[in-house]
Amino acid sequence: MSFTIRYLSGEDIEALQLTNDEILDSIEGSLVAQGNQQTVIEPRMHLIPDKDFAGHFNVLRGYIAPFNLAGVKVVGDFVNNYKQSLPSEFGMLNLMDAQTGRPLAIVDATDITEMRTGAVTAIAAKYFAPSKPKILGHIGARGTAWWNVVLLDHLFDFEEIRVHSRRPESRGDFGKRLSKHLNKEIIVTDNWEDCMVDADIMVEASRLPKPQPLFKSDWIKPGALVIPYGTMSTVEDNITDLMDKIVVDDWGQATIGPFGCLRRHVDSGKVTQESIHGELGQVCAGLISGRENDQERILVWHRGLSTSDIALGYAMLEKADKLGIGHELPYR
Repeated sequence: MSFTIRYLSGEDIEALQLTNDEILDSIEGSLVAQGNQQTVIEPRMHLIPDKDFAGHFNVLRGYIAPFNLAGVKVVGDFVNNYKQSLPSEFGMLNLMDAQTGRPLAIVDATDITEMRTGAVTAIAAKYFAPSKPKILGHIGARGTAWWNVVLLDHLFDFEEIRVHSRRPESRGDFGKRLSKHLNKEIIVTDNWEDCMVDADIMVEASRLPKPQPLFKSDWIKPGALVIPYGTMSTVEDNITDLMDKIVVDDWGQATIGPFGCLRRHVDSGKVTQESIHGELGQVCAGLISGRENDQERILVWHRGLSTSDIALGYAMLEKADKLGIGHELPYR
């Protein structure tokens, strides 16, 4: 017996030219499947090869029943890669037939990681943003930051977008690229407060080397949606006291590993499965409520789902088949 597997390179994925709606529809579909208990999401595993390397690997594993697909993604996250003109994250996604284990495809998951993360941010805002949000404040300029802003603006067409990141050259270039792509002014700030204070939607996607409480709770106005998901926690201890709702992408993910904005809140028992509103997939599936009034302060913490990777990889393969893009590789 012999068969081949599909391979999509980064160049192939760029050639697919997935639209904003194609990305969002794919990810929302996977969240609905999760809400309807048609997925298996294994908590991610972390590999830190050496503490001096300033980075780690994430291993994400999952299954989506409607697609009959299982998948494993390995993604490296190394904060100093910019010094070598490399992206912070490199990823590889393996897709398998869930009933036989037969390998089906290998997909460059670097862009997938960035797209699917931005899509989850945007879908969270679809259900939890205040009505007609006007101001977006965004911390972070690398990796997933681009798709956060692009997909959020696709949904809401903000009157004002503010961005900030630690390095002046990084935030300046980010602002220029966004302004050209979105055809609107982008306000580049040199500090966190000017970026975030009084914003309707507040996204924190920083890449700090260690936890630091730079995101001040006093900046969060009634009605704001807060989406902090940087690897290292930047929030203050009292942020959860202010929130009317706390939502996670998957409670199992929230309970493991050393990383994430609410890490110490969960580890200390301040945030529990009983105290949160629920999971984003439950909202997408219509099982629990989204935002209920424009005064609610809501926090959505997403750590990244294997099923998001699988769903977007599947959408890419489907489009690649139609367009004749990609490669067939001999397997055995």
